[in-house]
Amino acid sequence: MLTKRIIPCLDIKDGRTVKGINFVDLRDAGDPVELAQRYAEEGADELVFLDISATEQKRKTLADLVYRVAEKLNIPFTVGGGISSVEDVDAMLKNGADKVSVNSAAVRNPQLINDLVAKFGSQCIVVAIDAKQVEGQWKVHLVGGKVPTELNLFEWAKEVEKRGAGEILFTSMDHDGTKNGFANEALAKLSELVNIPIIASGGAGVTTHFTDTFQKGKADAALAASVFHFKEIEIKDLKQELKKEGIPVRL
Repeated sequence: MLTKRIIPCLDIKDGRTVKGINFVDLRDAGDPVELAQRYAEEGADELVFLDISATEQKRKTLADLVYRVAEKLNIPFTVGGGISSVEDVDAMLKNGADKVSVNSAAVRNPQLINDLVAKFGSQCIVVAIDAKQVEGQWKVHLVGGKVPTELNLFEWAKEVEKRGAGEILFTSMDHDGTKNGFANEALAKLSELVNIPIIASGGAGVTTHFTDTFQKGKADAALAASVFHFKEIEIKDLKQELKKEGIPVRL
């Protein structure tokens, strides 16, 4: 059985790590290079770096910062934010990223997924999907959650897989930063519909939330930010708890 992955997320704005609730009310969480090094030492399985204002500000991800973070890491490193072309992905991989996450650009131009997979291989292409419930339906949102679409989460996930993406990073905007647990019902449905790994994001508050998302949500990995940034949960302790619950993790 494949081990479940624990992935801290660095949301980057203006070169600093930030964290909000439901994608708003951001507060500073520290220096991304220092945090990255800390997570690598503490036993994180991977690290995700999202330049959350890059798409909105119509600029490219901070390549220099990506390079400085990558220098400190010995674990897989995914970079996202403002990535919209083969050239963007090439630049991130050259600066030390192992995988690249695309979101808004892939919705606007789904062929981008095919192009990236053809050039770099599906193993390094992650499609991030931010969605929230609108009148009982999970709807995809773009530009850091600011732009609603009529696109259905589950239909989009199936298309993303068909186009060759290697993983899906699903963030529930309703759960983001609330610390009330992950969107396990939606995650379980996603796991049934697609055969590629699903990373759960949005809602981690206590260790049992991670247990639940692996057992009930059938997630392959769980991503969190503030509980790790502010040391509310230590990664080593979390993994020991998961192991006790019979969940396979890398210690």
